[in-house]
Amino acid sequence: MRPVARAERDRLLAMALLVAVLAMVYLLFVHPLFTQPLRAADATISDLRDRDARVRALLEQAPEISRRLAELDARGSATGFLIEPTSELATAALIQQLERVVEEVSPGSRGCAITNRAPLSGEPVPGRYRRVTVQVRLRCGNAETLAVLHALESARPYLFVDALNISSQRYFAIPGSNPPQEGGLDVSFDLYGYLRPVPGTPAKAVTRG
Repeated sequence: MRPVARAERDRLLAMALLVAVLAMVYLLFVHPLFTQPLRAADATISDLRDRDARVRALLEQAPEISRRLAELDARGSATGFLIEPTSELATAALIQQLERVVEEVSPGSRGCAITNRAPLSGEPVPGRYRRVTVQVRLRCGNAETLAVLHALESARPYLFVDALNISSQRYFAIPGSNPPQEGGLDVSFDLYGYLRPVPGTPAKAVTRG
């Protein structure tokens, strides 16, 4: 019985050694040369399939996206940009908007008045967006100044205030009104907006100055 048991033990040991050798061969040669590349290829294929699915979904939505972009562009052209076709007409519209805001804030110029408004001319700036600017000077009370600036910058089409300069006055005089009152502000700034983009010109970022 002992020779048989020893033979059986030797056979099991040989099988164990064979399994160990095969495992070492797999870990040293098969796994790095075949298994890992195959797994990486599977991951790449899965990622490409996900990207393809997302692209197909976007392509299916392309007509709806184009329609929405056209609506937003039309809405922006109607409310975001000055609707006048030329700088001269846009300047006149800016001045009228300024006068309307001041009149609404201070009816009859009792608390705020425009003392100067002049178009600001300069070299044409190349790009898609054309800027129209009016230099403004006001004589206003504190509350009226805040109301005018807020109304201008929250208006449609979009208007912007730049180069703002505010200085206090000992006396607050409104042209054509009663004798001067104590207090008030001397306010000067550039009021500007943008004409509609010119088709075919490169886009240029619009900043607030």
